[in-house]
Amino acid sequence: MVKKTLGYVELEWTCPQCGTRNPGPQKACSSCGAAQPKKVEFHQAAEEELITDQAEIAQAKAGPDVHCAFCGARNPAGTVKCTQCGADLSAATARESGGVMGAHREGPAEQIACPQCGTLNEGTAVRCARCNASLPRAGAPPRPSARRGLEAQSKEKPARKIGLFGIVGIGVIALIAIVACVLIITTLLPSKEIQGQVMSVSWTRSIEIEELRDVTREDWRDEIPADASVGTCTDKLHHTQDQPAANAREVCGTPYTVDKGTGHGEVVQDCQYEVYADWCKYTAREWKQVDTVTLSGQDYSPRWPAPAFGAQQREGDQRQSYKVVFETEEKNYTYETSDPDEYSQYQVGSRWILKVTALGGVRSAEPAR
Repeated sequence: MVKKTLGYVELEWTCPQCGTRNPGPQKACSSCGAAQPKKVEFHQAAEEELITDQAEIAQAKAGPDVHCAFCGARNPAGTVKCTQCGADLSAATARESGGVMGAHREGPAEQIACPQCGTLNEGTAVRCARCNASLPRAGAPPRPSARRGLEAQSKEKPARKIGLFGIVGIGVIALIAIVACVLIITTLLPSKEIQGQVMSVSWTRSIEIEELRDVTREDWRDEIPADASVGTCTDKLHHTQDQPAANAREVCGTPYTVDKGTGHGEVVQDCQYEVYADWCKYTAREWKQVDTVTLSGQDYSPRWPAPAFGAQQREGDQRQSYKVVFETEEKNYTYETSDPDEYSQYQVGSRWILKVTALGGVRSAEPAR
């Protein structure tokens, strides 16, 4: 996904000495003067307003601040000597950055109850308007999911009821399960051997007749045959991709705030691009089956039928099948094959050993000795 930057906001940090909330870029507590600790944890402000000052935006983009290895003071990225003790910052440790703070807070903050006197204060207030006590930060909303936005939006959609297609899908799955069970039974269960005698034989051969006809279909414009006649077209979602493209619609998730390591947060969105293309109806000439000519017999000289072709007709697929009926002490079994050479071996009156499956089908036959 593409990360789209919407702007930058100030984060906050809470003084471990007096509990006062301070602006993220501020290096000392505004209440007690204590220095911002090296392992300070930034958090989102109750209300996040996008920064408009270009100098502060540049500071937010500069990269995570570094902490002096000698005095622990916090210095902006790119600083050569510590602004507090003058030490060389080549060994300075950069603040961790890139962590997701939570969903961007652009609405009014909820009021904060003073822990000392219970007075309700504005969500952005740092101290109680009545007793001047330090106020905790307003309750943070839950963090967005791992993909931060697009997934969150999808979870908000109401659950769909199972419709007609869902019922059909369940039916198809059930049918597949039944077929699989039958295959397992016929494959794994042992077959029995029965001696049988060829009682009768028959053969069937058929040839399909195809005719060149107009057919109407739908497809993407760039996949339609060159000789087809294109009809009406509509815009249809072709695919989704991470990069912008012509005729694409930008779809973005919920904005969220990322820690930049400078006391600022970057407000970003995860975006994808839905690419649309022409989906068209078209008419083309295709060979279609219009008839089947069949010939059958009960001898050992199978022949192909001789169909008569009309204008713009041709021969299509050929099919052949051969049946052999075996008489046994139990009952009659029918064996089918598509091999004419195998069929010619089953002479009427000859005896064979049949391998019969659990479902009563003849799996194979071998001459009896």
